[in-house]
Amino acid sequence: MARELSPRRRATLTTAAWTIGFLIFFPVLWTFLTSFKTEGEAIAIPPSFLFFDWTLENYSEVQERSNYLRHAMNSVIIAFGSTFLGLLVAIPAAWSMAFSPTKSTRGILMWMLSTKMLPPVGALVPIYLICRDLGLLDTRSALVVILMLMNLPIIVWMLFTYFREIPGDILEAARMDGASLRKEITYVLVPMAVPGIASTLLLNVILAWNEAFWTLNLTADDAAPLSAFIASYSSPEGLFWAKLSAASTLAIAPILVLGWFSQKQLVRGLTFGAVK
Repeated sequence: MARELSPRRRATLTTAAWTIGFLIFFPVLWTFLTSFKTEGEAIAIPPSFLFFDWTLENYSEVQERSNYLRHAMNSVIIAFGSTFLGLLVAIPAAWSMAFSPTKSTRGILMWMLSTKMLPPVGALVPIYLICRDLGLLDTRSALVVILMLMNLPIIVWMLFTYFREIPGDILEAARMDGASLRKEITYVLVPMAVPGIASTLLLNVILAWNEAFWTLNLTADDAAPLSAFIASYSSPEGLFWAKLSAASTLAIAPILVLGWFSQKQLVRGLTFGAVK
């Protein structure tokens, strides 16, 4: 039975939650406001919060200087392509580990997770040389495969956790009814794990969308996503904060909108199986 919270404690927890949420969101809000300032107002001391001369000049200059739509399309293809490719590999892998475990299953999972502990720069040179020799530098296909491999341990771990909450008797009943392995995974397992798969998909789209290290080192122009689009506004002459804020706002806006509309599905998937 849930414990009843007193009004005072409820108000305290609510205030603390809103305060922490605002502190986390404040940098995004400040970037958004700075994008509507002139360069002089962007570096003014003391800074102005709301009372300044609002302008769209930065956005127009960003549009004239860069092809935003091309960079955005590259981000969409790379983020969703690497995530869907990862799911195609991870769903069968997580199924085998969840429903046909062996003595080495736990060790394999830990080994996969340990690969995330390697600093990306440690693998940069060999991956760069491989892409160069295969003619894949500055291509979206190379980034799709690389980001899929980088995020694959997280995808497998998340799906393995969700699949373990599904009763194995249901899959066994499907096999007794004559379902093949492909049909068992496609028509039984996947529909039952939709919340977990959806949250895994959303989380890894966000990770791939925000990836900067690989996109900056393996692209130049043709396959450059929005992370490279933002970096192009950092120059040896200095940082133009207003234009940089406008570019950053344009880059994060699509993923913020996606996260806002999918937050219920994301929370549902992250708590999938937590309550019996």
